[in-house]
Amino acid sequence: MPVTRIAERLGEYARLMRLDRPIGIFLLLWPTLWALWFAGDGAPDALVLFVFVAGVVLMRSAGCVINDYADRDFDPHVARTRDRSIAAGRVSPREALVLFAVLSLAAFGLVLLMNPLTVALSFGGALLAVIYPFTKRHTHLPQAWLGAAFGWGVPMAFAAQTGTVPALAWVLFAATVFWALAYDTEYAMVDRDDDVRIGVKSTAILFGRWDRLWVQLFHAATLILLVWAGMLGGRGWVYFLGLIAAATLAEYQQWLIHGRDRDACFRAFLSNNWFGLAVFAGLAVDYWVGP
Repeated sequence: MPVTRIAERLGEYARLMRLDRPIGIFLLLWPTLWALWFAGDGAPDALVLFVFVAGVVLMRSAGCVINDYADRDFDPHVARTRDRSIAAGRVSPREALVLFAVLSLAAFGLVLLMNPLTVALSFGGALLAVIYPFTKRHTHLPQAWLGAAFGWGVPMAFAAQTGTVPALAWVLFAATVFWALAYDTEYAMVDRDDDVRIGVKSTAILFGRWDRLWVQLFHAATLILLVWAGMLGGRGWVYFLGLIAAATLAEYQQWLIHGRDRDACFRAFLSNNWFGLAVFAGLAVDYWVGP
């Protein structure tokens, strides 16, 4: 196969994995880093940190591939997704399944470097990731399933770093689920009209005109749980200052989605990267300056 042809295929696979749109990597990464910093008292083990950061990239990529495979019959009918690699016919469903298997096996290979508890938990994470793309056909709450899939790295991080999964881990896990409900509802607001037409379910459709209120409640629940996590973890004022910054960003998102404009809702969704960063920055600096 000519070099140019190989480069074209690799480029198409990279687009299928959304490596050109890293927002999903960040949304998966921030809760994982929150967990690693709490579990490692501000200094997680270098190997654990490497495995989890690399695992985030691999599993998010695998998730995008299996999501597009599952949605291959829906995506051509949605304005935002009709040019995706499988929907547009540039990557075959069979190629996608092979790529998904390769990415998943690579991620599992990394997990094998960790302790048995982490390995055991990884099967639950894999199951959540595989099932999530199909939930939107059967429930109006696929965003909750996404939150569980994105948050599963939290108990795994504690298991890898400490060999246990304490109450703090489950508080952070719950915070991640509520956060995903907030940002993925904003994301679903972008596609609501198309989803109604083709029969795909989402929280944006379920909540209807109360969508903004529910997004605000989900962000509030996230912040309350993060306050609880900070108290359980003995964090100081810098951590809570980071939560205030995150709360300000949540209110900014409310302003963006006020008119339910598609582009504005998508900008609100993207803004959650800064929300997650604000929480992590407060946590990391608090450990750096604190006892």
